[in-house]
Amino acid sequence: MQKRALGKSGLQVSAIGLGCMGLSYAYGPATEKSAAIELIRRAYELGVTFFDTAEAYGPFANEELLGEALAPFRDKVVIATKFGFKGGKVSEGMDSRPENIRAVAEASLRRLKTDVIDLFYQHRVDPAVPIEDVAGTVKDLVAEGKVRYFGMSEAGAESIRRAHAVLPLAALQSEYSLWWREPEQSILPLLEELGIGFVPFSPLGKGFLTGAIDENTKFDANDFRNVVPRFGEEARRANRGLVEVLSDLASGKGVSPAQIAIAWLLAQKPWIAPIPGTTKRHRLEENIAAAAVTLSEQDLADIAHTLASIKVEGDRYPPHLQQRVGR
Repeated sequence: MQKRALGKSGLQVSAIGLGCMGLSYAYGPATEKSAAIELIRRAYELGVTFFDTAEAYGPFANEELLGEALAPFRDKVVIATKFGFKGGKVSEGMDSRPENIRAVAEASLRRLKTDVIDLFYQHRVDPAVPIEDVAGTVKDLVAEGKVRYFGMSEAGAESIRRAHAVLPLAALQSEYSLWWREPEQSILPLLEELGIGFVPFSPLGKGFLTGAIDENTKFDANDFRNVVPRFGEEARRANRGLVEVLSDLASGKGVSPAQIAIAWLLAQKPWIAPIPGTTKRHRLEENIAAAAVTLSEQDLADIAHTLASIKVEGDRYPPHLQQRVGR
């Protein structure tokens, strides 16, 4: 697989990474451990060198899983993890106090069975802690050799600028896909200006852009999508038009809608590295194969023209989670 540079940081990653959250958290029961390890190692065999986790995924279980799965080739991969929630629990709210950042770093190093965290993200901006203090703490961890690069997740433009002035960011991680294009308005231009890479999560719209989800789909009781307005039954019915457009283009190229969606992201900027997640081996292989799908200028123009006429229905987060975005 091709490598990509995350902005001007010098950090090189595979063009497509693996988002590992769903193996342990948010989308129903955790994947059985041996199957999850097999999936992660299969991703590496197929050229993936960029793996994304967080203390909050579980909490803690996902980092432990990656630590075991990646141990045989730790020096050949980039591991990204995150800090910023009280006790690693999203429900408990933010905690980016310097002492907590340090405690999370030490605990993550142990769980990941490593001496250094390659990319350490602030999971969400904490309004109670000046971003300069956050960046300064990570800067100290970099100086101590415990962290290599600094990132932020779902941060707003002002916070990105202020943090970057203290310690240059290697990457911003936020949602971006054919059905969530808000980053194009102000975030992508800012990242280009500052030389920061972009790591889109949910590049397949939390599974919707694969075409496997419709208004009749039933999610597990513990599946996060049950509370997402965009996954309400009426919204799913209304949003089928976007998947139908993808399916038409995909069939003409002999690929899948998911591969078109990922290839579209890769075509936006050379410093974008999406991290689709999955629990299924065939989906993993399908996603990774998207790196070989080429979209022509005409393809991209046709997609842009079609998207302009499609209104996606439903918010991407319920209100209490949306409040944590864009700070």
